[in-house]
This record gives sequence, C-alpha cells and structure tokens, in this order.
Amino acid sequence: MRMRAHPLGEVRAYGELMLTELRKVIPSFLTRVDQPDRGLRWSEYLSDVRIRLDGAASGLGTTPETGPSVTLTDFDEDAENEVIAAALYPYSEKTDVQLLGLVSNMDEAERRRIFEDLVGDRANRRHKPGRAMERPHYRFDIVCDFGAFRDLQRHRLLTIDWQRLSTRLGSAPPDGLIEEGFGDEWETVMDQADHLYEKIRADIGSDVAQYVVPLGYNIRFVMEMNAREAFHLTELRSQPAGHPAYRWVATEMHRQIKEKAGHRLIADAMKYVDYSDVEWGRLEDERGSEKRRTRDV
Repeated sequence: MRMRAHPLGEVRAYGELMLTELRKVIPSFLTRVDQPDRGLRWSEYLSDVRIRLDGAASGLGTTPETGPSVTLTDFDEDAENEVIAAALYPYSEKTDVQLLGLVSNMDEAERRRIFEDLVGDRANRRHKPGRAMERPHYRFDIVCDFGAFRDLQRHRLLTIDWQRLSTRLGSAPPDGLIEEGFGDEWETVMDQADHLYEKIRADIGSDVAQYVVPLGYNIRFVMEMNAREAFHLTELRSQPAGHPAYRWVATEMHRQIKEKAGHRLIADAMKYVDYSDVEWGRLEDERGSEKRRTRDV
C-alpha cells in the first residue's frame, strides 16, 4: 500500500508485481490490499498526506551547503533519575511517581550506586542494561555521506526519517583519494554529478534526480532513540573495523550525550564506545582477515 502511494512510477509498478507474486503463497492475507474502500483508500490517504506536506515545505527555502554534523536536538533533562526509578520499579511496591520522587531526593552517591547496580559488570558490548534504559530518549539531527547513512539506516529499534538525497549538502573525498593525488579527479566527477542532478531536478523533479547522486554526497536525517538503543548503536558503529564516516557519527552521538545532555552516568556506562584511531583499527581488522585466510588455506 505504501509502494502504491510512492511518487515514482517504478516503485508503484514493483509494488504491483510483488502483490501478484505474494498472492500465490499468502492470498488470504492480501484480500483487502486493493479493495476500493480498504487498501486503495489507504494508499490514497498516504499519497494525499505526502503531497500536502511536500507543498507546505516547498516554501521554506533551503539550508546552505554544510559538511558532516551531528546535533543533539532533544533529550530528557531528568533522564538519569528516570532510569534509576525505572530500574527499581519491578522490585518495589511503589508507584512510578513515588519512585521518581524518592530518587530525586537521594544523594549523588546513592544514585550512582543504584545506577551501577543496574548496569552491572558488562564483560562485553553485548551485555546490555535492562528495560530501564528505555525511559530516556535522544533525538539527533545528522548530516553525513549517503553511504554511511545506509549503514545507520539498518538500525530498527529507533525512529529514523530522512530528507531527499541531493547534491546540495556537499561531499567530502575519502582521505585515501587525496593522499594518492586523485583530488582533482574527484572534484570533476562530483561537479558533473551536481550539474546532472540540477538539470534532472529542474526538468523532471527532485524524486527522479536522486538516482544520479553518488554515495559520497551528504544527506540530512534524524535519528531518535532511547538510551538502550543508544548503547547498541554507539558501541557497535564505533568499532575499529567500521567505516570512518559512521564511526564519527557514533562517537559524536556518545560525546553529546555526555557533554551536551550532561548524562555522564549513562555515557560512562557505554564503555565499549571506541574512539581509537580509525585507520589503525581498519588495518588491524585487515591483518586479522589475512591471518584467517592463511589459516584456511
């Protein structure tokens, strides 16, 4: 139904092809998908909302070209007290409100002790604190290259929304290209892509123009998550074997949780966030892969 409401005709066409194939194996689940008063009406609703919001946003102008950025735009001021209260909840006989009041009146040492009890002895990054960490939330506005975005987009236990891909937020060449003397070639190719994008955007529209944008151009998106998911994302995506672009996003998220939000207990508990040198980490990973290949021969 969502594919039927998409602005691109090819997406709508593939949606119909998928529906045809799915009806061969699960027909009873799809009886209402193309009924006029059910699935078709739902698709019309989605399309109408998209068109209305697109029109409302069209008069807002554009933001100037910018480089990669991570900005923590929203968070819970009292997050750490909320986490401690939520951690005590299943073991107590107090209400949610009562527990938050009790925790707020504790001294710092007692709050820290209970928080450390919640986190426990994490032997590795897969040992995640419990449901209490789902109480606070963080919302980040992010600009990074499209390739890194596609890796971060795979995370599911969060809210993610993105703007159309374009060439208007700039791009940054990989360090290796500059070091090898291919900086001018990079600029030439990216300029050609920019000119082609603007031509297609003017002639056909911004949805179709996305097809010609290389992965190296930046995209702007938001990610909103609770602290438990922040553990998973920042610790996983900052590992030395990861790509430098999303490693930077992950470590910057962690830094802002600690410094901008002031949630030092939460940030310090994310002890497997890795700030180590990116290139060295990737080199070590390649060496490990080579050892495994040699061993398997």
